[in-house]
Amino acid sequence: MDPSENAPAPPRTIELPEAMDLPAAGSLAESLLKLVGEDLAIDASKVQRLGASCLQVLLSAARTWKAEKTSLTLANGSERFIDDLRLLGFTPETLLSGARTQ
Repeated sequence: MDPSENAPAPPRTIELPEAMDLPAAGSLAESLLKLVGEDLAIDASKVQRLGASCLQVLLSAARTWKAEKTSLTLANGSERFIDDLRLLGFTPETLLSGARTQ
């Protein structure tokens, strides 16, 4: 028996753009909606600006994936992405849990 037959499929990956601002929020939401129900990795390695609108979309996704009991992970968060998250009151962990830091 081939061990790869029982191995779970790797999660789909969505790569975030450099500018995660208001104009990007709508297309991000549309892209994420198409993937609901699938395990997903969000690649934030290229992000150079994270705005509140896209953060809201990501929070909504985290809550949706949690409710669907599917995996949502953050991969390769750029230094700027992490800094902007913190400025907005979040960490990668709290973002994925859908909760805000205290």
